[in-house]
Amino acid sequence: MKTILVATDFSIGAENATIYAVKYASEKSAKIILFHLYHISIHAQNSRMSASSMDELVKSVKNKHSKKAKRLSEEYDIEVLPVLSIGDFQEELNNAINSTNADIVVMGMPKKSLEQDILGNTTTLVLQSIKIPLLAVPLNAVYKGLKNILFACDIKRGIHKTIFERVQDISNGLGAEIEVFHASRKTDHNFDEQDEINILHSVEQGLHGTNYSYKNVESDKVIEAIKSEISRINADLLIMIPYRYGFWGSFVHRSKTRIMISNSEIPLLSLPL
Repeated sequence: MKTILVATDFSIGAENATIYAVKYASEKSAKIILFHLYHISIHAQNSRMSASSMDELVKSVKNKHSKKAKRLSEEYDIEVLPVLSIGDFQEELNNAINSTNADIVVMGMPKKSLEQDILGNTTTLVLQSIKIPLLAVPLNAVYKGLKNILFACDIKRGIHKTIFERVQDISNGLGAEIEVFHASRKTDHNFDEQDEINILHSVEQGLHGTNYSYKNVESDKVIEAIKSEISRINADLLIMIPYRYGFWGSFVHRSKTRIMISNSEIPLLSLPL
């Protein structure tokens, strides 16, 4: 992960995610793309500002954005490239990802609310629209290195070889220990000893040469089981795979990754296929 795109709206959560990312980048000699989407306010639009006045407003925002990137670059001794866009957030974000060849997107986790629990938030919407890993950083997270990683997955659905390769690269690159964690429901009577043997073989093939362990628990409360395991091993990072549902299906089958983005107290790394 040599090119890290940090999407910021300069909120408290986004600022914390930015500092988290630049500290990691400084340690790993990575480059930061500081992406910001500028929204022209309704008041500015309704005031019928002249084109020249609007240009001056955008120029002022761009200048402020560039100064922030320069300050971060000097403070952490890394390359920070400012990217300012105007338009649809998801479209412009994907354009920035493609034009900068970003390896990962970093965003802050907003505080949990009923509205975002039902409809999602900017971070969860990005989760569904990008094809590279997304790191969601909670408000109180402080970067102190990543040594204990929990990879929570529904391994019965099968883990693609590409995912195992990414997890392996992350673990080896960080020198971290990974626990592969699977929570099977108590009501799942189709999960037997042979399934467990097949899973262990699959994990061994996928993570051979990596410092890992595997744990399976029975629980009808998967999210709570993941949270409990995070606490038990004192995890620094949670890795999950987002599974996609249609619009109406998402109201019934909400992605565990999406739920954890709104609830996790440690950074969550989403690895899409």
